[in-house]
Amino acid sequence: MTASIVYKGNLRCECTHLQSGTVIETDAPTDNRGKGERFSPTDSLCVALATCLVTTMALKANDMGIDLADTNIAVTKHMLSEPRRIAKIDVILTFPATLQLEDKDRIILERVGNNCPVAKSLHPDLEVNIEYKW
Repeated sequence: MTASIVYKGNLRCECTHLQSGTVIETDAPTDNRGKGERFSPTDSLCVALATCLVTTMALKANDMGIDLADTNIAVTKHMLSEPRRIAKIDVILTFPATLQLEDKDRIILERVGNNCPVAKSLHPDLEVNIEYKW
């Protein structure tokens, strides 16, 4: 088992990662009767995509002798109401200005990011826009 989740009431869940003991909580968003005090489940999906992109790229970058530390990522979620679902996720990765890479290295890293496990697990109807700012 990966995680244990307890519904705490008031549209909040407490999620425990079993290997590390790390706890995160989720709330329903304010536009769906929640308090919006924590990441919503759909926020978490968008964050999972962004962190998977950069983590997968960092694994490859490490093999190439490249350090992606201090890369910033902006994530924007776009919802639909009927049926209520994520319609589009925009991800913008901004790499440090000090990171000077050859075009071939950028292409390799972008290809790895675009094929991260979370990206490959998303439904094909979900529009995903990934922008790499080198």
